[in-house]
Amino acid sequence: MISSKLKNNVSRILPYGIIWLAFGLIFLIVEYAATKNAGDTPAGVIQLNYTIFIFAMIAVTLVGLLIGVIELMFINRFFTKRSFLAKILGKFIFYSVFLFLIICITYPVAASLELKTSLFDAVIWDKFSEYLYSITFFSTAFQMTISLVVTLFYAEISENMGPGVFLNFILGKYHKPKEENRIFMFLDMKSSTAIAEKIGHSEYFEFLKAYYFILSKALIKYSAEIYQYVGDEMVISWKRSKGIKDNNCIRCFFAMKNDLKNKQDWFDKQFGLHPEFKAGLHYGAVMTGEIGSVKKVIIFTGDTLNATSRIQSLCNQYGVDNLISGDLHGILKLETDYEVASLGNKELRGKLKAMELFTVKQKSGS
Repeated sequence: MISSKLKNNVSRILPYGIIWLAFGLIFLIVEYAATKNAGDTPAGVIQLNYTIFIFAMIAVTLVGLLIGVIELMFINRFFTKRSFLAKILGKFIFYSVFLFLIICITYPVAASLELKTSLFDAVIWDKFSEYLYSITFFSTAFQMTISLVVTLFYAEISENMGPGVFLNFILGKYHKPKEENRIFMFLDMKSSTAIAEKIGHSEYFEFLKAYYFILSKALIKYSAEIYQYVGDEMVISWKRSKGIKDNNCIRCFFAMKNDLKNKQDWFDKQFGLHPEFKAGLHYGAVMTGEIGSVKKVIIFTGDTLNATSRIQSLCNQYGVDNLISGDLHGILKLETDYEVASLGNKELRGKLKAMELFTVKQKSGS
């Protein structure tokens, strides 16, 4: 079975390969159309044939995928505290050097395929030297620059909007509102006001950044979608199938608790205290669609969100760190791995009908 984390990484990396394949195909067709009837072939040009075309398409796709891997797994963490402009310029310089090395590898291979000779033949490297000082090289560099700029802007937009949200905008999935059945978790930090007063607003902002960064690991692992941040509160969502699979929504809650516990000493050392949270979970129908004219966003609306917020607000009253609705409990299979206790039917503020609430604990040894 493929893990949720691997699926998430693949879905985030794949668009990089698609972008490079699309631009590579466009540039190759344009260049071929512009030079096929030219009397003088520019220096360094490799004559296109079927084999070289396939090689070129595979090469640009792999370059895009490799950039995606480097971007998401390695380099992005070095620019998290940089401004947008500094981040773009820094990455552009890094990837420019990286792409020059790619050219140094792929051009000799393509020339070897064209001339049907060994990669170590002197004629290959003479052709490569000629290419580096030709207009063809600068044309290739320009094409790669365009692809790189588009890739970096895609990376920034996707990071800020969320990869799933950005793709939905591109595909117009929610241009017309539609009803969906979703699981929601309203997650709220305990004693956030007191923490902000104690450490100050500047430190509290850094505290929040670290807090959300640690929680994100479990969100990826258990296929969760971040709907929105509201100060110290985070709204998390799952499509029904993903949320109930292996009790993902509940496992995510306990994974986040465990991840924070493992970083407790670090928080105490950095800020003099550590965060804890409580959460309410509910399941039901919502309307989903795009709204806004100056700024478009995809939103969820419906009583399900209001009820989830009300459920979360009752955690302190009943002295628990999680509450789930009877509607959600009914579609999950919790008893094997968890201890589930019913708190009975409770009235939620603003709702006429009482709702049965449950709290969940991990079994010892789980």
